[in-house]
Amino acid sequence: MENEKEKQLLTKPKEKLKKGKQGILHVVFSRTGIIFLIALIQLGILLICFKLIRDYVFVTYWGMEFLGLWLAIAVISKSGNPAFKIAWIVPILTVPVFGALFYLYFYMQIGSRQLNKLILEEQANTASLVEQNPETEQRLREESPQMAHLASYLRKAGGSAVHQNTSARYFPSGEAALEPLLQELRSAKKFIFIEFFIINPGFMWDSVLEILKAKAREGVEVRLLYDGMNELFRLPRDYPQELEKYGIKCRVFAPIIPALSTTQNNRDHRKILVVDGRVAMTGGINLADEYINRKVRFGYWKDAAILIEGDAVKSFVLMFLRMWKVANPRKQEAEDYRKYIDIPPADKKSAESGYVVPFDDNPLDGEQASELVYMDILYSAKKYVHIMTPYLVLDHEMIVALTYAAKRGVDVKIMMPHIPDKQYAFLLARTYYNELLDAGVQIFEFEPGFVHTKAIVSDDEKAVVGSINMDFRSFYLSFECGVLLYQNTAIAELENDFQTTLKQCLTVTYDFYKKQPLIYKIAGKVLRLFAPLM
Repeated sequence: MENEKEKQLLTKPKEKLKKGKQGILHVVFSRTGIIFLIALIQLGILLICFKLIRDYVFVTYWGMEFLGLWLAIAVISKSGNPAFKIAWIVPILTVPVFGALFYLYFYMQIGSRQLNKLILEEQANTASLVEQNPETEQRLREESPQMAHLASYLRKAGGSAVHQNTSARYFPSGEAALEPLLQELRSAKKFIFIEFFIINPGFMWDSVLEILKAKAREGVEVRLLYDGMNELFRLPRDYPQELEKYGIKCRVFAPIIPALSTTQNNRDHRKILVVDGRVAMTGGINLADEYINRKVRFGYWKDAAILIEGDAVKSFVLMFLRMWKVANPRKQEAEDYRKYIDIPPADKKSAESGYVVPFDDNPLDGEQASELVYMDILYSAKKYVHIMTPYLVLDHEMIVALTYAAKRGVDVKIMMPHIPDKQYAFLLARTYYNELLDAGVQIFEFEPGFVHTKAIVSDDEKAVVGSINMDFRSFYLSFECGVLLYQNTAIAELENDFQTTLKQCLTVTYDFYKKQPLIYKIAGKVLRLFAPLM
């Protein structure tokens, strides 16, 4: 009966969100238009301050130069990635007063520091909830000291634990993952936790939402967390209140506010689904129709997801609950996390003998966990490293890791989209091609469309599937999550997907880059200079 209701829902016209009058006035006076207008006003104020200082305050040419030089030295002296320093030094030295004001305006704000403090406090307060099984840790150390060291780092960096008794199932596309996702939601008896970067009304989200409504009516606890960027273009600001009417608890991470702030740049890019503490799913897929190819935007949308069942699921439960808490720190209701984590084991235990390490990455804590996991795999690879990523924006450290692996004989292949979703990201990615090709890295572009899969697989024994792009935004700016697999059967499924998809790819050669119009090459090089800030 429940399935019949879902079918009826999906065959009738989509329920439209509340919309006002359309047209240019609607855009201008919409919440999005007002936010952009206020942000532009703030930028204008900065420009006015720049002009006043330049014209009416005792700032000589040499004084301006000295200010720029002093601030550039201060930026260089700070710890952190050199690419970010260069991206700031250029405007500081070329337009010293405005560059200095812009830099100070962003970095004197305390929003990011406050958010990081909340996250670290929550992490410390809940660290004991997912304890590391010493026997599992010892077995991994005996089988692979290198993997044990990587797992130990993730434990120290973010409290991740390495698990056994966990099966993993890999899905090579969004449409392949949809029905299993819906089946797991239908099977929920206790609670459903959902956290996604993008939610957009349509076939996929309407299918999920109808099940969530039904489950809430049955008494299942349903919580939904999504990133504040959705409020700009996809969902109304009062959407959480709308969902509350159906018994669905909802929170928004970092709602967009009309203020120029570095905090606005730290988005919740994670994709997490947890059902009853029994199964969890993550990957590149969001809850929108393009991810299951019911809506064509950039040719065929190649994506992936992974579903795990067993002991490792509790790590995803804790990831969600921590983010749920910091998404609205004003709601300080006491909550017993253990009732969601201390779940009795399923009747049927997994026979999987491999290891699973779910991990998340906080961009504010100074640890680039996601990037270091990728680099560890590259430096320890013996035979091959195969990567699928929609974006390729690399810092010096990652370029060294990729090229060194190729130079020592490891088969390094990177699969990229041939039809981009963002033209500027595409132009920027291609500026790295020749440098990588020179070292022996092989690059391929998926001819039918857009690769959104975020995965790396190596030597038939290691893999990562998650929300992590190979770019500055994922490595340094966004909240991310993933699953690190070792000696797990899903690794073979991922490598098989890579090889199957490779047959539909164009091989990138030196001529490939040279044939680009000159304006594209120039634009790419300019964008590369400011890539860390994009």
